[in-house]
Amino acid sequence: MEFDYVIVGGGSAGSVMASRLSADPLVSVCLLEAGGGGKDFVIRAPAMMAAMISGRPPINNWALKTVPQPELNNRCGFQPRGKALGGSSAINAMLYVRGHQRDYDEWAELGCEGWGWADVLPYFLKSEGNTMGAFDLHGSDGPLQVADQSEPRAITNAFFQAAEGLQIRRNNDFNGPRQEGVGPYQVTQFHSGPRKGERCSAAAAYLFPAMKRSNLTVVTKARVRRILMDDGHATGVEYDKGGVQVVLAKREVISCSGTFGSPHLLMLSGIGAADELQSHGIEVLHHLEGVGQNLQDHLDYTVSYHSKRPDVVGLNPAALMRLIMAGLQWRRDGTGLFATPFAEGAGFLRTDLGLDRPDVQLHFVCAIVDDHLRKVHFKDGYSCHVCVLRPKSVGRVGLKDSNPLSAPNIDPQFLSNPTDLKVLKAGVRIVEQIMEAEPLTPWRGKRLYAYSGGDAGLEADIRARADTIYHPVGTCKMGVDDLAVVDLQCRVRGIDGLRVVDASIMPRLVGGNTNAPTIMIAEKVAAQMMSEFHE
Repeated sequence: MEFDYVIVGGGSAGSVMASRLSADPLVSVCLLEAGGGGKDFVIRAPAMMAAMISGRPPINNWALKTVPQPELNNRCGFQPRGKALGGSSAINAMLYVRGHQRDYDEWAELGCEGWGWADVLPYFLKSEGNTMGAFDLHGSDGPLQVADQSEPRAITNAFFQAAEGLQIRRNNDFNGPRQEGVGPYQVTQFHSGPRKGERCSAAAAYLFPAMKRSNLTVVTKARVRRILMDDGHATGVEYDKGGVQVVLAKREVISCSGTFGSPHLLMLSGIGAADELQSHGIEVLHHLEGVGQNLQDHLDYTVSYHSKRPDVVGLNPAALMRLIMAGLQWRRDGTGLFATPFAEGAGFLRTDLGLDRPDVQLHFVCAIVDDHLRKVHFKDGYSCHVCVLRPKSVGRVGLKDSNPLSAPNIDPQFLSNPTDLKVLKAGVRIVEQIMEAEPLTPWRGKRLYAYSGGDAGLEADIRARADTIYHPVGTCKMGVDDLAVVDLQCRVRGIDGLRVVDASIMPRLVGGNTNAPTIMIAEKVAAQMMSEFHE
């Protein structure tokens, strides 16, 4: 098989790239996805995220693990990643957050000219079909359905009231003129038509409508082994599906395999730091020191309580019956508890009022979330997460061995910079004040993991329980410095016909969830590529 473009990975970026490139009938596109079709019930029903995120069993989830983290009591962290068309947008909480406008201007200041806020905003608008309607900061005609939550729980409103009582302002649009405050998240969810209430993954938004095109071929359950090279030019890929197969690219190969998958694929293909490749017996085709470096992620800590009231989500018999009834309601009209993202309430706060933007993010969840739902509690409850938005700790992704079927070696190096622990502790103190405030009294039961010993006790609990909130970026970073892997058009430096387009190209982690920015990146690069195609 031969196509103009071969895309590796059908996640958030890959779905956008396949759709936008194949919109031109003169362009032929092949998309290879290692996971499944991305249309099953557990993906479409938002509440069924709870069945996927834990990775037990691994439903639509790569369920990756980190190496032991020295600053987290040598625990191996858990890294859920989507394994289906739509990628992690098929298993996430559907939260639509772009990050702070200043984050993108900092990208430009780091040398990524053309990636400042004014440059990227048009691509956020292009992607967005928001119920707010079209104005200077929102789009209404894009394929990605963005909606207000239909029915947030009463406890979520009580959380907002508790924060407001502490002089934290209400904010109903975290993608608006200001980010700071507390309020409801908007979600990537179908808001009208026969699919109302369903998850709007990147695949549902972009890819599925495009799959009827004759110039787009989508192959699922296809595990890519390596990129094929000829004298510094990417010519295609080799993949497993009922045996080893080859697909050729007349113009370009585009890796959309994600923050862990893209550097892993480059290294397996002989592109990366020479010492890393040689240590695993891989021929060095192109030395590129930065491949796998610059890993950044949001480290998260959770404060959880049992609930005295039953109008939250639990796993006791009464709660399970309510879930069953809610599932029937969702089937009927797309509303009710089954439409919830669970993380209904948001907060973007400054731990130091001298800062120019929020440095911690809150996710208020109408359920107990303990160890990525891998520890089950059979009582009703609720939680609030807090994460450090701009961590100074930086890790890396490497190889475990030369086997293409092996998972990558993931080392976030959480809390390796002590500043992150200081910020996280300050964020937790704010959360504790909110969670103990009067508006939440009717729900407040026993606190899980209550600690003693003041600051030392909190630090010990962070080291014992903190982990990712699923926003890894940066391992094929864009830029102009020596560790940059891709240039400002996301072309791999020193290799013709090869790009990386996904969250791995972010030079620095944004202050928020990373799905919407990943979609923006793909929109921007796809537009550039189509312009080049017709030059």
